Amino acid sequence: MQKFDSMEQFKAALIEYLDYYNNRRIKAKLNGLSPVEYRIQTVQVA
Repeated sequence: MQKFDSMEQFKAALIEYLDYYNNRRIKAKLNGLSPVEYRIQTVQVA
């Protein structure tokens, strides 16, 4: 478990993690693409 020295440090780490989880992580369910790449690909096909 990670310990933080301040609330600001915690908030920055949380924002970074949420950005990674929602936008950059690779998902097998999305054919090996990140959510952002999948959305871009879907819009280009439509």
